[in-house]
Amino acid sequence: MVILHSRTRAGAPTAVALAMAVAMTVLPTSASAEPPAVPPQLYVAPWGKDSWPGTLDRPFATPARAQQAARARAPERTSGLVVNLRGGTYTLKEPLRLSEAAGDSGVIYQAYGYGTPRQERVTLSGGRRISGWRPDPGQRGFWRADVGGLETRQLYVDGRRATRLSREGAGFDGTLKVTKSGYVTTSTAPRSWKNPADIEFVYRGGYVEGRCGVAAVSGTAITMDQPCWDLAQALYGGPELLTSPTAVENSPSFRPEPGSWYLDRSRPGHHELLCFPRPGQDMRRAEVIAPVLENLVTGTGRPGHPLHDVGFRGLTFADATWLAPSEPAGFPSAWSMYLRPGKGDDARLLTVPGAVAFRTAERITLEGNRFTRLGAQALELSRNSSYNTVDGNLIDDVSDGGILVGVVPPDQKGTNRGNRITNNRIHHIGAEYHAASAIWDTATQHTTIAHNQVDHVPYTGILSGPADDLRGIMRGNRILGNRVFATNRLLADGGGIYLRGEQGTSFADGAVISGNAVTSSKYGEWNVGIYTDDSTNWTTVDGNAVYDYVAAIGGCSEEWGDRPVRNVRYRGNFWDDAVPSWLERRDFPGAWPPADEARPDEGCGDPHDLEFTGNTLLPPRDPGQACAADARCAAVLASAGPLPRYRQRLGMR
Repeated sequence: MVILHSRTRAGAPTAVALAMAVAMTVLPTSASAEPPAVPPQLYVAPWGKDSWPGTLDRPFATPARAQQAARARAPERTSGLVVNLRGGTYTLKEPLRLSEAAGDSGVIYQAYGYGTPRQERVTLSGGRRISGWRPDPGQRGFWRADVGGLETRQLYVDGRRATRLSREGAGFDGTLKVTKSGYVTTSTAPRSWKNPADIEFVYRGGYVEGRCGVAAVSGTAITMDQPCWDLAQALYGGPELLTSPTAVENSPSFRPEPGSWYLDRSRPGHHELLCFPRPGQDMRRAEVIAPVLENLVTGTGRPGHPLHDVGFRGLTFADATWLAPSEPAGFPSAWSMYLRPGKGDDARLLTVPGAVAFRTAERITLEGNRFTRLGAQALELSRNSSYNTVDGNLIDDVSDGGILVGVVPPDQKGTNRGNRITNNRIHHIGAEYHAASAIWDTATQHTTIAHNQVDHVPYTGILSGPADDLRGIMRGNRILGNRVFATNRLLADGGGIYLRGEQGTSFADGAVISGNAVTSSKYGEWNVGIYTDDSTNWTTVDGNAVYDYVAAIGGCSEEWGDRPVRNVRYRGNFWDDAVPSWLERRDFPGAWPPADEARPDEGCGDPHDLEFTGNTLLPPRDPGQACAADARCAAVLASAGPLPRYRQRLGMR
């Protein structure tokens, strides 16, 4: 059933009120009220000493020592405690691990002077500076440095991500035929590859991208790593994707590009980095950082005893790697998930973790931070984490996704409620693992994702819904006033705002998508501005501006397996109602692929119980100009994205 109503005035975007519980907030008081008590303060500085008392004039040298001092005071504390970090870079020898059991609740870590014009710049780094560069005598243009037993998958030169040595496609002429153990090829090129066990094949198609390593090359046979090869064949459903690799990476045999690198691990414990610098770079003077740690900060509680009331404010989290794709099981992946062997023939579905991760945690505040140069996801809130606030952060140059919240595979149940993700800017994520989302709410209740800006990402902007149907979990979620553009720049079958799964039990407790501006992402054959995909149920799409996508709205209603799209109402939106040329337009708005008679057990079908009320059609030739000329549509554009007071510090005009 599709209901169409006459055009009515669109409602104004929903306003989002932010309530941020942070220590040292100055509140107005009456004349008779006592001023709030100032919490105890500790200080850390790069020039400090851990043997000092942690005062302003005699600070500690490391965050770990400040944590130790805060724990020692935990039994006697009646209020929170603030750890002030003076300006500079703190190179962590191990992650800063917080736990409720150890007494880490109630502590805020912040840049000295946070929130004032004199705020100092502080970086928590999991990297190692590489020096001792010398010209490589055997390979012209390369520089080489000894790095001992270093293991990393990323390298940064003068603050810029270097790329691993690679070739497009298979890297050679000839054919590739998939076998049980890998490939046979008509090309002789693989026989000349140096250190073939370091090489990875990358596979990209539709909304998936994964990689598997090479075990050996012998004659015409390329043997791939196990169990990665078996997992990849199972995940990708046959040889089609595997016979056409997108790229082959990580061999000194490959032609270098400026800014490329390789980690030579041929002598265990005596690894060497090779770098082919960009024009004008002097490796003897360049700042070269190799990420070493996989986590920078972790926080955990216990069932019934969450880690709570912890804050991180004004800090930069940088230089972390993630080594799981280098394992023999590789990275057979879709979205931000990958497979690992399970019991019998089953495979376990895991999720790329956060470099900063809180699990079983409540009232955690991450405010005004930057997450950059990270090898996995930036931030994770999972395993029954509720009432947390992620506000005003900048996330960029991350290998996978930006913010992950909810029931994270392999978990299939949990309660994550009342989290707020607001006023963040997330761009240029998915730098290495492209099937990633800037924000992914996997399965939560009463989550607010509001006034964020997401741009220049290879796949989806904001994803709301679990990997598999987890019915009965999601309800009351709100996606409000976000600015989303330049998504799906590399992968297809995603969107600006992408929903899937049961979002509630009725419109009263279902998802609300309101006041968002989702534009300027007309890439590939299939991406959707507001994408209500398989099994989306109980969703209100209200007062959004959506144009210049391949499809403005729509999705795949999966009739098989009782997974249709149903109960979606569209009210007061502005859109160009774009539909790709290969898809026949329906009698109602949106791009809705039909059922495939040849494949009745898969494919798409008719959506159910859609309602369209008071939506405004923008002219397809120039919808942006038409939106700007309509005061109501222009108001959506003007109010979407971070609130004005955040924009300058997030690098926005």
